[in-house]
Amino acid sequence: METARRYAPLLALALVVVAVQVLTARTGTAFYLTQLTMAGYYALVIIGLCTLMGYAGQISLGHAGFFAIGGYLAAGLTTHNLIAFQGHAVLQLLGRWGLLVASEDMFGDKFLTVHPWAACVTAVLTAALVALVIGLPVLKLKGHYLAMATLGFGTIIYRVVLATAYFGQADGISEVPGFTLLPGITVSGSLDARVTNYYIAWGLILFGMLLLVNLVHSRVGRSLRAIHASEEAAAASGVNVAGAKLGVFVLSAVFAALAGVFLTHYNGGIGPSEAGVMKSVRYVAIVAAGGMANLWGALVTGAVLNFLSMRGLFGSYDDAVFGAVLIAIMLFAPQGLLRLPVGRLFRRARGSSSEVA
Repeated sequence: METARRYAPLLALALVVVAVQVLTARTGTAFYLTQLTMAGYYALVIIGLCTLMGYAGQISLGHAGFFAIGGYLAAGLTTHNLIAFQGHAVLQLLGRWGLLVASEDMFGDKFLTVHPWAACVTAVLTAALVALVIGLPVLKLKGHYLAMATLGFGTIIYRVVLATAYFGQADGISEVPGFTLLPGITVSGSLDARVTNYYIAWGLILFGMLLLVNLVHSRVGRSLRAIHASEEAAAASGVNVAGAKLGVFVLSAVFAALAGVFLTHYNGGIGPSEAGVMKSVRYVAIVAAGGMANLWGALVTGAVLNFLSMRGLFGSYDDAVFGAVLIAIMLFAPQGLLRLPVGRLFRRARGSSSEVA
């Protein structure tokens, strides 16, 4: 019974994903799938951050930095010509493994780039390593001190991508090639592959939710909740507080970096705005709106608010809206929207149905 209750929402999500695609196809509104695909990738950052903030109680204002590390490294490795370094031992090794892509540019000159799979692995591992190095000292801090430290990290990443020629400075990196996951399945912005990319994005979300749902119901998840309640009490109970906090911080960074890689290939480029502080504030606002320790709430609010934002509903006030959402949630519903009266009714209805079952 407990297993069915835990995994039933995943099945429901899969059915909703299919139903939305069928509905858009029947109503001639398949163009919505573009924004829904992008919203899915941003939601991947949200659920990773929700695990860090809601279950481990660690506030991060630097997750746009991890997203940018993933996106920018994937973009740089798959677009910049490495022909001048082809004699390097690392490139020769990658060549023997078939992880280099040789081609010619528009002038007929030889062009050598890293295969998207190798670039993806490099980008995600780099983000994980950076999270490990940053997390070791930073996670000793608590509350607003931790938030300020992660804000500083995000600011560093933003200024680095804005000032470095390799990352395109203010122009960012464009003409990023598609990412072929399997023969016939490519992450790209091609309109012909719109449906395929929609299922790739939300398939990734389903996999991520499966992983996180199992995590929060495991012994590790119980340790994280104990840390959230009281680090001292958790440590007295034998919980490795430092290790658990660092582990979930790295995991959430991996989620952000992976989203950055996929969205960059989908959009065909990435710009400095993805590393901006307001993007980190937006992620925190959405997690707060969904409910700190509520993966499903964070997923729903992440998908809906990002979809509305990309449809241009908020216009030039986009960042202001997310700032206002954060203030309103902290004032009126600090535990998330599901704590509002409508949310209580929903929870009561769900509780009643469980009792009947």
